[in-house]
Amino acid sequence: MGGGEAEVGVGSVDERPVGIDELLERVRAGYTRIEPREAYEAARAGEALLVDIRYAALRERDGLIPGALVVERNELEWRLDPQGSHRAPEATSHDLRVVVICNEGYASSLAAESLRRLGLRRATDLVGGFQAWRAEGLPVTPGVGAEA
Repeated sequence: MGGGEAEVGVGSVDERPVGIDELLERVRAGYTRIEPREAYEAARAGEALLVDIRYAALRERDGLIPGALVVERNELEWRLDPQGSHRAPEATSHDLRVVVICNEGYASSLAAESLRRLGLRRATDLVGGFQAWRAEGLPVTPGVGAEA
């Protein structure tokens, strides 16, 4: 590059690094998150697809949300892209209302933002994650290997 021009883009010299707290704040400002009871009602009415991205050990320990699609975080974009060759049968449209659920509602915010960048404009995440769902007394089934 000549003439003293700086390259501009993600991670460029002109962009100051942000911490995770600021990144979460920025991401969450771009959409409306959903509370557990509202997510439950939307899923029951067929108006939302709940997607559990917690890793297997947490699902085994804490249980599952009945009817939620379980997708490992590293497969999420491939499984929910309606145009993708590896999509889940539930990934029917970019208009699908997806509610991403992690353990406590942090990783799910970043995951929802990633889905939004893929064109799933109604993607959101669950405030408080699975732990808030369970604390609200919403349905949970035991995970495989969970003690009764």
